[in-house]
Amino acid sequence: MTLEELAAKAQACTACRLAEGRHTVVFGEGDPDAQLMIVGEGPGADEDAQGRPFVGKAGQLLNRILEAAGIPRESVYIANIVKCRPPGNRNPLPDEAKICTGLWLSKQIELIRPQIIAPLGSVAAQYFLGEKISITKVRGNWYEWHGIKIFPMFHPAYLLRNPSRAPGSPKALTWRDIQELKKTLDALGPKPERRIRTVTQEPLF
Repeated sequence: MTLEELAAKAQACTACRLAEGRHTVVFGEGDPDAQLMIVGEGPGADEDAQGRPFVGKAGQLLNRILEAAGIPRESVYIANIVKCRPPGNRNPLPDEAKICTGLWLSKQIELIRPQIIAPLGSVAAQYFLGEKISITKVRGNWYEWHGIKIFPMFHPAYLLRNPSRAPGSPKALTWRDIQELKKTLDALGPKPERRIRTVTQEPLF
């Protein structure tokens, strides 16, 4: 199965309760051979309406952060833990996240083969680092997951709720983090040649 075929299959997913209230499945978008993958928690109202990740106010801020750091949005791949909007923009519940990541996100990662994944916020970071972690404790630090570098950052929505630019504020820390991410991204060598071009029947992760 290719990434395009996986995306088409996801459009008909009814594996969890989130399918009942969605307008659109927000599968993900970007460079299918990206070195950097950004993972949020779930679509909001704007994303649900347009079928694209990070297009609302938080997405617009993410675009400005990437642009300021010299990382073109089109050079990365952007997805979410869950592909359907949780009611009222609540956090995905553990069973919803487990079902959706097993069906879709794990296979996206397997096909894209990013060298770095930047989870945005606690919900996304927990998928890679464990259920008990808090983004305030892990952001700005490097981890490894199945041979992939993991660099958690604050979610842009959190920055919108905390607009201060004072030293030590979430926005100031995010500017430091994105510069660290860009430095490491620039230092990466070429991706290893792809040996397997299709995903397996079961998720690897």
